[in-house]
Amino acid sequence: MKMKCNDNKIDTTLGELIAAISEVAYEYSRDTKEAYNLARLVLVKILRSASPGSETIDRHFHGTKYLH
Repeated sequence: MKMKCNDNKIDTTLGELIAAISEVAYEYSRDTKEAYNLARLVLVKILRSASPGSETIDRHFHGTKYLH
């Protein structure tokens, strides 16, 4: 991830963002299921703030086994 000096934006990929959120979620969770839920909540919050007009972002994605 690279921080641009003139903006408050971070130059990163979606994969890097998910990996970073997943690592922190695992550190603060008791088990894998709780880590997945925490990571999902954080990603939903980030995506909602990036797209304020969208109401469809809060869907739960079933069948996902791995965060990375």
